[in-house]
Amino acid sequence: MTREAPRGAPRRPALPRRRFLPDPLLRLLAHEARVLRSFGPWITRRGPQVGPGARAFGYASPQAATVYGLVFVCVVETVGVSFLVRQWPAVHAVLLVLDLYTVLLVLGMQTAAVARPHVLTPHALRLRAGARVDLTVPLDRIARVRTELRFQGAGGAAPDDVLELAVGSQTSLTVELTEPVTHVQLLGGRREVTTVRFHADESAELAKALRAAMTA
Repeated sequence: MTREAPRGAPRRPALPRRRFLPDPLLRLLAHEARVLRSFGPWITRRGPQVGPGARAFGYASPQAATVYGLVFVCVVETVGVSFLVRQWPAVHAVLLVLDLYTVLLVLGMQTAAVARPHVLTPHALRLRAGARVDLTVPLDRIARVRTELRFQGAGGAAPDDVLELAVGSQTSLTVELTEPVTHVQLLGGRREVTTVRFHADESAELAKALRAAMTA
């Protein structure tokens, strides 16, 4: 039977919750969890689930050949290492697990990009870069949108208030904002951005739909 504290007695301050893992590590683990969850829709060929009145726009095509090439190289490396260390069973088992998980994460770069497309809703534009970036831009903060092919690094480093979500080292759309939006980086850092450059496979169609949504 618990004994209640007498009325008027000072209450002890609540102790803060203790975190056993640092926040950056927790964010990395959450990122890997999102990557692994993307395999479900990718394997079942289930399209992205968007709400009513929303449209999804893919962006993963320019990086597909590079990612699949890296997966092939990783598989060849896994086979080669397994052949070299087969006389040490414990080492062979550890390296095999690590190599297979690396292959899974590399392939996850593509599956996450396919399963997490850009989404245009009647009120906002949700921009993504796989499981790494998820930025929501309200439509009433968009000043203008234009289609332009830009290659990452061309013209020097981007200013601090410009966010580049390049795919295959290129972007095809630029959105300029009237007010900054906050971009939360992978490890928790925050930055205010007023211009976003990103890629969409159907860039002209997305620009047309975005302009129509802005004037609706």
